[in-house]
Amino acid sequence: MVVFRPQDLTSLRHLPSWALLAFAAGAVNAGALLACQRFVSHVSGIVTHIGVGARSVLALDYALVLGAFMAGAGGAILLARGVGGRERPAYWAPLTLVAAVLATVAVTGKAGWLDSFGSTVETAHDFALLAVLAFAMGLQNAAVAASTSMAVRTTHMTGPATDLAVAFALIISGDRQERAAARNSALLRGTKLAAFIFGATAMAVLCPRFGYMAFLLPSAACFAATAASFAPGRAASASASPA
Repeated sequence: MVVFRPQDLTSLRHLPSWALLAFAAGAVNAGALLACQRFVSHVSGIVTHIGVGARSVLALDYALVLGAFMAGAGGAILLARGVGGRERPAYWAPLTLVAAVLATVAVTGKAGWLDSFGSTVETAHDFALLAVLAFAMGLQNAAVAASTSMAVRTTHMTGPATDLAVAFALIISGDRQERAAARNSALLRGTKLAAFIFGATAMAVLCPRFGYMAFLLPSAACFAATAASFAPGRAASASASPA
């Protein structure tokens, strides 16, 4: 079930939620890079590593990370439907799980259950961390995409960057109706891009000082977005009331 209509996507009520979720994804991606020099919030890099490492056991390790992302994406739909039903999936459930997973990474890392922050690359602990973070990003991406009829994706920026460029071109060359739609598209995509960058910047500042505990920041951002736009009462009114 689609919760958010096209006019909801750039409303003042819900646009901050997409920004918070993109901020969280940018922070997670940067945190993974700073922790073990690998990205997790987009699949292109993971699949490339599988190809590059095809002749070694690393291909299997990266395949595990890819599988974790896909498990998160599929699990988001199953969890949302399991909690809320097929007609009214509870997308808040997978997003709440994302926040919990990120908080758990922060706590377990602080407790010393993971490798020292930033000190190793491609160890068993590293791939466990990457798999857990990829699972969380799969959960987030699928929950947001399904609830917006695939119009909003928050964990990778290739699509939004392309859409932003197309929107700028239509603003310049389109008719009145095309320009109006393009302005909304540019607002949505530009906001997500800026938020993703800001999330990465925040982690670059926090991780050297706080290590794994910095993952509490994207956890809080995800939880805030969930409460603002996906909580049962608010999600229901999103599809029923004007933007």
